[in-house]
Amino acid sequence: MERHVQDMLQVVLSVQAGMVLPSMLLKKLNSKSRKNKLYRAFRELGRVKRTSFLLRYISDPNFRFGIRAETTKVESFHDFMDWAAFGGNVIKSGDPVEQSKRMKYLDVIVNAVMLQNVVDLTEVLISMAKEGFTITPELVASLSPYMREHIMRFGRLMLDMEETPEPLLPRAVPIGTGSRAVNSK
Repeated sequence: MERHVQDMLQVVLSVQAGMVLPSMLLKKLNSKSRKNKLYRAFRELGRVKRTSFLLRYISDPNFRFGIRAETTKVESFHDFMDWAAFGGNVIKSGDPVEQSKRMKYLDVIVNAVMLQNVVDLTEVLISMAKEGFTITPELVASLSPYMREHIMRFGRLMLDMEETPEPLLPRAVPIGTGSRAVNSK
């Protein structure tokens, strides 16, 4: 690795500058990988990074807690997307165009539901603060935009294209105001 530090830095700077695509670089390094010294240097650097990550993970409880919390968020999002995918989460068409359309449509639906959930939660929190409840950062952190119990997933849904929705006026949640405590559990 020491002998190839200069070459490795040059590769990194080339990728950052957009002069080399990472995919092209991986193909180039992977061809004849056993003989390519630069590939072997990057492989060893990867091993060092993984080892230092694992040592930190083992020794630092806060680091583990943070990783677990983020993993839980990602799993919750994927569960929410699976729930929103009508007909199951398997794309039955082999056509790449149809697959892409399905994923894009699903993204639009999921993002629209999450946005409405955040708007509704914000309104409730603002209303609670006006009633004297103290809104804490812990309370806000315990909320999720992936709620779905209030959504009628199947059934007759009416969409009036002539009706203009109210404009979205983002408002800040009044954290720390009020006098009555709220339990976030």
